[in-house]
Order: sequence, then structure tokens, then C-alpha cells
Amino acid sequence: PELASRSHIDKILPVIEEALKTAKVSLDEIDVIAVANRPGLVGSLLIGLNTAKALSFALDKPFIGINHIEAHLYASMMGDDKDPIFPALGVVISGGHTMLLKISDIGKYEMLGTTIDDAIGESFDKVAKILDLSYPGGPEVEKLAKKGDSSKYQFKAGKVDKNPFDFSFSGLKTKVLYTVKGQKSKKDYPTIIKEEDKKHIAASFQKCAFEDLIKKSIKAADHFNLKAIYFGGGVTCNKALKEMFKNKNLDIELFWPKKDLSLDNAAMIAGLGYHKYKKVLKSDKLDILAEPTISSF
Repeated sequence: PELASRSHIDKILPVIEEALKTAKVSLDEIDVIAVANRPGLVGSLLIGLNTAKALSFALDKPFIGINHIEAHLYASMMGDDKDPIFPALGVVISGGHTMLLKISDIGKYEMLGTTIDDAIGESFDKVAKILDLSYPGGPEVEKLAKKGDSSKYQFKAGKVDKNPFDFSFSGLKTKVLYTVKGQKSKKDYPTIIKEEDKKHIAASFQKCAFEDLIKKSIKAADHFNLKAIYFGGGVTCNKALKEMFKNKNLDIELFWPKKDLSLDNAAMIAGLGYHKYKKVLKSDKLDILAEPTISSF
């Protein structure tokens, strides 16, 4: 977190200058300043938030704080000429979050389920480390899984009794660890499987994690009579996930963000900021805070 914050300080002004240059606009031509102020690493959030506040004050421009999880879902609505379909299911899948949300309108959400331990993207990163793959782990596990047989290992995602729409991926990750390094092993233990088996483990893990996600997403959409599914977050880049959803032949529409809008990006923050300002036509106060955790939507 400390290194990320320092990197933000070094890069934020050059990035703003580069963005303005690429867009061929000046700061005076900007109408609204939007910034992610929640949730995330508080140090990094503070750099962006204070920069946005300073620009808003100096230029006398309206200022909007944005929930970056909400922006991930908004990314799957960007660039579509049609109006969004509501009520819909929002599926947020990233390194830090796994959530199912009922979307009644942009800005109106109800949490249906979340992870009680590891986020799905986090579990991919941890499994990648167990398999001696590089970081970020998601793309590496996906690449290795393409070469493997997903029926070779029978993994199971964790069961959550309290809420049928909650997730648990920690036990699945631990099962992979024990398969690779032995029962009751730790991550620094030597590998006991053949190199050839790693691709099958990657494929089996990926299939298990995605089947659990798909099953609960479909169950939530059916239970709440939702008319579409909007996806957000870095895990949406995974082609196997999209293919698995497609093969379900669902009678509701699926909306995925474009690849360049899947990971954390400023375009989705700007897009949602524009939408929110257009709706209320007033600026947030400059005393809003950086919030590292999700308190509400």
C-alpha cells in the first residue's frame, strides 16, 4: 500500500496532463471532476481524492465522489445506445470483491450476496502462486487452464449456509494447496505433483470457481425475477467464464464491459460521474472522505 501511494504521487499529475493532451482539451474545458473515493487502499484513494478536490477548488468546477465498485458495473453499460434494462443483476468479480447486487436503477442497489472470505480474483492470484505462476495470477491460470483437463480433479467451492447467494473460495484454494503440496501443507512447502499435472489443476480449479459463480448468479436472477445481468471487474476478462455463461443459453441478456473498461480505469469513473452530475446538477462537498471499505451503495 505504501509503494502504491508513492507511485500515485509520482504519476498522477503527468497522467492528467497526458490525458488532457490525448483528448485535446484544456482543464478550462472540463465541466465536472469525478474521482473514486471508495472503496480501496486508503493511501491511493487519498492521492486521487485530494488532487480532484484541489482541481475543483482552483477551477471552480463541480466535484463528484464515485464508488468504484458501482463504476465497474456502469462500465458494462457504457457505449451501448440502448437504455439499460432494469431490474437487473449486477455481478462484481475482481481481485478485491465478489458481489451479487440487485440493480433497480443506476444508483439504486441492494446487496444480495458477497464473499465471506477470499474474492474470486484473489483466489486466482493465490492459486497462481501455489502453481508457481507469475502475478497477476488470473490471466496466468486462464492460460494454463486452456491446456488442461478440467475433469481430472474434483474440487468443490465452499458452501455458505447463512445466505444462498454468498460465496466462499478460501476452502477451494486450500484444497488446491493440499493437492499440490500435500495434506496440511503450507504455501512454502515443496510441490509433490508432476509439472504436467499443473495444467489439469488450473483447469479444474477455474471450472469449479466459475460453476459456483454461474450457479448463484442464475439462482439470484431467477429468484428476484431480474431481466438482465451486468458484469463488472477484472475477472470479466476471462474468456472461459464468458463461454460458460453463453453455454447456459439463458433467456436474459448478458452485458460485459469492453476489455479496456474491465480493469480499474478512469473512463468508468468519468462516465458514472457524468451520469450522477446530470441527475442532481450539484457538486459534492469538498469535505467527503476516502473510504477504504464499503459502507453502503
